[in-house]
Amino acid sequence: MGTLAPEPEVICSKNYLALGLKVSSKEKSGKPKVLSLLSTLLERSIQNNESLLESTQRKDVITIFHGSRAPSLGIEQYLDRIFKYSCCSPSCFVVAHIYMERFIESTSAHLTSLNVHRLLITSVMVAAKFIDDAFYNNAYYARVGGVTTKELNKLEMKFLFGLDFRLHASVQTFGSYCSLLEKEGTVGLQIERSIQACRISESWSNKDDSTCAQC
Repeated sequence: MGTLAPEPEVICSKNYLALGLKVSSKEKSGKPKVLSLLSTLLERSIQNNESLLESTQRKDVITIFHGSRAPSLGIEQYLDRIFKYSCCSPSCFVVAHIYMERFIESTSAHLTSLNVHRLLITSVMVAAKFIDDAFYNNAYYARVGGVTTKELNKLEMKFLFGLDFRLHASVQTFGSYCSLLEKEGTVGLQIERSIQACRISESWSNKDDSTCAQC
């Protein structure tokens, strides 16, 4: 699918390509790096927020995006699922991150494990509608996100009003978020090197969700 994402020459082309973002390409190069970097950034933010809420014994602002418990599917797996079955451009995930931060700021809520999944599916869907040339309807995104169409419709409206319908992201803003994600990759590399230096090895198992909608 096509995309109206900013030209890589306008922002830092090195960061742009490193994230796996392409303006126009018919080739599938596999999973773009932006997914893993975004998941790491969100996970770290959630950990900090939940630790802050626990230590200060503050109650978070409850929104329509909050669930009673955190889903069993991890953030990176959820992002992989959205990318695989929505067929949206990788740039949508950068724009979705911008939207999520705008929404969080407008509601004074915190990003936690209870609301991140609903915020992700809603923000990516809205981003795809705004910057991609073609996109699926809400019913399809609801199947991909694991919610009902009725619920996703409500989430979308709440999200748009929370953003005050400010969906435009300037080239400068897009570029700064790309740089932020690229820095996240540098932090992760430093941690990985530290683990290797200590000769610590861990095994991770990722199971694909066979119940996903077919694209």
